[in-house]
Amino acid sequence: MFSLQIGTRVLLCVRVVCLRGVFGGVRTTSTMKRGKQAKEATAEGENDSSSGSAKKAKKAKEPEAPVLYDDPPDKMTSKDGRSANMKITSWNVDGLRAWVKKKGLEWVREEDPDVLCLQETKCSEKALPTEITSMPEYPHKYWAASKDKEGYSGVAMLCKTEPIKVTYGIGKEEHDKEGRVITAEFPNFYLVTAYVPNASKGLVRLDYRKTWDEDFRAYLSELDIQKPLVLCGDLNVAHQEIDLKNPKGNKKNAGFTPEEREGFSQLLAAGFVDSFRELYPEQANAYTFWTYMMNARSKNVGWRLDYFLLSSSLVPGLCDSKIRNKAMGSDHCPITLHIAV
Repeated sequence: MFSLQIGTRVLLCVRVVCLRGVFGGVRTTSTMKRGKQAKEATAEGENDSSSGSAKKAKKAKEPEAPVLYDDPPDKMTSKDGRSANMKITSWNVDGLRAWVKKKGLEWVREEDPDVLCLQETKCSEKALPTEITSMPEYPHKYWAASKDKEGYSGVAMLCKTEPIKVTYGIGKEEHDKEGRVITAEFPNFYLVTAYVPNASKGLVRLDYRKTWDEDFRAYLSELDIQKPLVLCGDLNVAHQEIDLKNPKGNKKNAGFTPEEREGFSQLLAAGFVDSFRELYPEQANAYTFWTYMMNARSKNVGWRLDYFLLSSSLVPGLCDSKIRNKAMGSDHCPITLHIAV
C-alpha cells in the first residue's frame, strides 16, 4: 500500500513537470515571437523615417549659384585693323574720400588709363584728398562739384596729356549748379564725362530727369557737329531688360522707367552708339552697379548703368569696351574703353 502511494505521487509530479515544460515553452516561444515582431516594427519605423527624410531632402531646393560675368581678355585691335592708342577709364566712386581709403587709387595705377573719369565724387575741390591731387601720373586734373550741396554729385577728369580745352556743365544753370559734366577737347575728339541725375525714390525727380535728357542730348549733338565725341559715366539708366537682373520688378523704379529708357533710345537715335552692346549684343549678367543691400554683388543682382557712348564715326576704331567687375571700392565697378582715334 505504501509503495503504491509513492508510485502515484511520482507519476503526478512527472506529469506536472511535463505540463510546466510544455506551457513554459509556449510562453517562451510566444515572447520570442512578440520580441521579433517588435524589432521588425521598430526597424520598419526607422526605414519609414529615413524614407520620409529622404523625400523631404529631395523636395528642398538648393539655392541657385549666381551667374557671374567673366570679363574676357582685352581686345587691342579695331575691326578696321588699327591698334588702340587711347585708354579711358570711368568709375562712379560713390564718394571720393571713402574710395581713396578703400585703395581705389591702387587699382587705377594698375589699370593705367590715359584718362581717368570719376563720378559722384561728393567732394568740393578744397576738400580733395592729397593722395589724388598729388598724383604725378596725371598732371592735368579737373574737378566739378555741386554749388549748393556739399557732399553731393560731382565729377572729375584726370589726364596724362593736357587737353586743348576744358569746359564745365552744358550751358544751362539749372543743371550746371549740380556739377555733373566736364568736357575735354582733344585733337581728334571730345571726351565728355557725366553723372546723370537720378529720378530718385518715388520718381520725385522724373520730370527734371526728362528735361535733363532733352537738354543733354542737344548739347552732345552740337558737339558732335564740330568733332566726334566719347561720352562716359554713370548715365543712371538700364536701357534694355538684358541690362539688369530683375527687369519685371523694376519697371516703375528709377533707372528703368519707360521715360528714362526712351531718353536713352533717343540718344542712340541721335547718332551715338553704346560701345559695349556694339561688341557684345547678347551678353547677359554684365552689370556695373549693385546695391549694398542683400548681398547683391556676391549674387550678381545688378544693373548696367555705366557706359561709353561713341559718335558713329568713331565706331570703326573701337577695340574693346570693358566691365571691370572684380574691382572693389564702390557700389559701382569701373569700365574701360580701348579705342584707336
